[in-house]
Amino acid sequence: MEFSIATLLSNFTDDKLVAPKVLEKKLGCQDEASIQRLQIALDALERIGILIKDRGRYRRVYEEDVVEAKLRCSSKGFCFAIQEVEGADDIYIQKSHLSSAWNGDRVLVKITKEGSRRRSPEGQVRLILERANPSVLARVKQTEEGYRAVPLDDRLLFELDLKQNSIPLAEAVDHLVHVEVVRYPLGPKPPLGKVASILGSDAEDAEDTDIVCCKHDLRREFGAEILKAVELIPKQPRKTDFKKRLDLRHLFTISIEGNSLTNCQVENAFTITKTQAGHWQLGIHITDVGFWIPPGSPLDKEARKRSTTVYLGDLVLPLLPEAAMSIFSLVPGEDRLTISVLLTLDRTGELLEFEIHPTIIQVNKQLTIEEAQSLLVNRENVDPELAPLVDMLNLLFLTLSPAIRARRQQRGSFDLNLSESKEAITRVRPPYKDEGRVGAIIVSSSQPLLSLLTELIVLANQAVAVHLQSLGVPAIYAVQSAPDIEQLEDTIKLANNLGIDLQRTEGSSFFGVPTFSTTPQRIVEEITAQDYQHFTQIFSKSTAPKVLTYLLQSTLKPVTYSSKPGTHFGLALETPYTHCTSPMWRYSDLFVQQILNLVFEEGRDRRTTRSKERVNLNHSSCQGNISWSILPTEIQQDWELAISLLIPHLNDREKIAEDAELDLQGLKKAEHMKERTGEIFSGLITGVQSYGFFVEIEDLLVEGLVHVSSLKDDWYEYRSRHSCLVGRKNRTAYRLGDKVEVQVKSVDYYRQQIDLVTVSGGSVASSEDLED
Repeated sequence: MEFSIATLLSNFTDDKLVAPKVLEKKLGCQDEASIQRLQIALDALERIGILIKDRGRYRRVYEEDVVEAKLRCSSKGFCFAIQEVEGADDIYIQKSHLSSAWNGDRVLVKITKEGSRRRSPEGQVRLILERANPSVLARVKQTEEGYRAVPLDDRLLFELDLKQNSIPLAEAVDHLVHVEVVRYPLGPKPPLGKVASILGSDAEDAEDTDIVCCKHDLRREFGAEILKAVELIPKQPRKTDFKKRLDLRHLFTISIEGNSLTNCQVENAFTITKTQAGHWQLGIHITDVGFWIPPGSPLDKEARKRSTTVYLGDLVLPLLPEAAMSIFSLVPGEDRLTISVLLTLDRTGELLEFEIHPTIIQVNKQLTIEEAQSLLVNRENVDPELAPLVDMLNLLFLTLSPAIRARRQQRGSFDLNLSESKEAITRVRPPYKDEGRVGAIIVSSSQPLLSLLTELIVLANQAVAVHLQSLGVPAIYAVQSAPDIEQLEDTIKLANNLGIDLQRTEGSSFFGVPTFSTTPQRIVEEITAQDYQHFTQIFSKSTAPKVLTYLLQSTLKPVTYSSKPGTHFGLALETPYTHCTSPMWRYSDLFVQQILNLVFEEGRDRRTTRSKERVNLNHSSCQGNISWSILPTEIQQDWELAISLLIPHLNDREKIAEDAELDLQGLKKAEHMKERTGEIFSGLITGVQSYGFFVEIEDLLVEGLVHVSSLKDDWYEYRSRHSCLVGRKNRTAYRLGDKVEVQVKSVDYYRQQIDLVTVSGGSVASSEDLED
């Protein structure tokens, strides 16, 4: 069993002594070799003062000046240790104080000098908790001592000695290679690696997906043990599996999918019935992956490592093997085990009550989004036998979903209209139907039903989160912090320069008065979701809606996972929220299912066996009526610990997936623009710095840099207060929002840097622009 020092130390909480046998069990050390590795790690941690040994058991030593952080390094050699605690200072670390840690590593840092208002605190790495670079992209060179690998990422401040293997190193010289780290730096010994594959003579010669997978160390294949575990899953549910499940096979059930990448792997289905009180009961049925993949099983461990599905164009790196997903998929005409969220709604979309049950369903009809849209558009002319289906679609998408959307928008939530463009290189939309990593609901002019479907899924996520909090069980919540207003400054200045009036709903402007002043003074301390709703409405009517909306999206903070409920900015939620509807594509959703199944099996619906009064643990009526722990104490503590270990891992993996998908998009944009070197495009200035200005080519949604050195007609000075470059003699200004024509000068494919030169554009500098 492999474990990191971070995982080992996370088992020490509240100054308690922990026995090695307990650690062996929790870390899965079952063989002699893994037990020996654990003991070596414990001895080393005791020797450096991180642990104290007391009568054969160990206790963690906590020091006020030692903090946990993640390294972010510069190509110049120095690094900053970034703490996860919100508002905590970044710690400056000199190259000589890194203790062989690399960019991205999770470390313990000892603070050696306190910070001040103008200077960051300083520190040195005391312990490497977890390595972030098990492999690197590198170029091979030959030296007198042998072969070495030089990482392409200039933030990785080392070279690796290469170990000979089946790939002849002489053939890899001056080629781009994927290198697996065999040994990290050890005292005076440099790191050691082996060439896993030769990708090409250079980055442009290699496949873009190969570059991204190697750079981010993404797994493409599943091991033999995992595939063997899939073979043990029954192809069909057995009658014994139906025990304690609510049978809903009598309900007319449909599934709707909107993404071809799912290869017909369907995880959600829908029903709708009328209650005796005249309300609607909407059923959202989620394939019960958690039933088939119990905690700690080989498939569970593999899914946990991957954490999320990564979408690299046509290449999908899934959470689970395709054979497993085929078994779990909701296939029409076949019995399937599900977890059903039954929502009772009135005609205004208000959620009155809900139930959550383990169920059995059978899908009657499977549709694509396009088929559902076509049926609704032509509902007057459909065959009589399709009338019940059309009536259901009409109720779902033309009555309930719009009412639910209106309620969401009324509390301040906003949508992002990321308009499609035939030429623009955009990211693949994942198959899960909630707000995803973006944190806001995306509307599409070509698939309007998709965002209406999202409304239903988001409501199910809300109900499950509220229920988990009410039950008091350990859970994973999805949260999104409000954007930093500093991140919005350029977007608001750009909008102002385009003549867009960004008055707040109560009449005040976001920055100093007047609204169009080029020297704004911040008067807003906190941004709200309603402000973003206001932005999106105004931007949609502007002359540059696509650019402004994409810039607005870039200011949003990512959705992250937490063990405690929090706010969700994009959905304007102050109540708990989680992700639970995509267990085939995200591990967080699978884990939430495992928690729900634990409640179904182990949950205590009364204080003691002698108590007469019970609560319904499956119904929202239990909220506020539970004053005892519904799970046994030991199980509760074990799951709390499991979640504390899982949350940082999930957030790290989501960040890696996001970076990988953006990397591929950047490479494709760079490749496309390299083919168009010398061509002239119209664009919008979206950023200005002392070294030049950034131009967004509107039709392509591609950004490039006009370096100040390429402006040969004058000497340009940077005016930071006005976000513009001004020529000394000709008084030409390049400011945020100016339209310019640019020519593609050169492209660095691997670094995804597009260099542009101006052909025409800019504006006449105002008297304010000429001020220092």
